[in-house]
Amino acid sequence: MTTSLRGLTTVTFFADDMEAARAWYSQVFEIEPYFDKGGAYLEWRVGDYQHEFGVLDSKYAPHPLTGQASGAIVYWAVDDVEAAYARLLSLGAKEHDKPTERGTGYVTASVLDPFGNVLGVMFNQHYQDILAARAS
Repeated sequence: MTTSLRGLTTVTFFADDMEAARAWYSQVFEIEPYFDKGGAYLEWRVGDYQHEFGVLDSKYAPHPLTGQASGAIVYWAVDDVEAAYARLLSLGAKEHDKPTERGTGYVTASVLDPFGNVLGVMFNQHYQDILAARAS
C-alpha cells in the first residue's frame, strides 16, 4: 500500500440552494445525479472516466464560507487516508477535516497546505472499481 497520490477522484463544490444546484448541474451535465444523500449532498459521474463531481449543502462545509457559498475541495485518491493525512501533517500542512467515513467505501480527509489551499485525500471505492475494470 502506498501513501502516494494516485489520481484525482472527486471535486466537491458547495451551494446554499441544493434544489437549484441540482437543476443547474443536471442541465450542465445533461444527466441527473446518480447519488442523492437526502438533498445534503448530490453527486454526478461525468465524462469518459466517470469522474465524480459533488455538490454539498454549504451548512455542512468543513470550513467556514464567507458571503455566497463558493470554493472547491479536490480530492486525490489514496489507498490509506489515515497514512496520507498523517504524512501531509508531518510535511507542515494544518488540519482541515480529519479522516471521516462518508459511506461504505468512501473515506475523506483534508488539510490546509502551507499556502492556505485545501488539499483533500480520499479512499474511493468507485476509483478502485475503475482501476480493476481497466486492469481486466
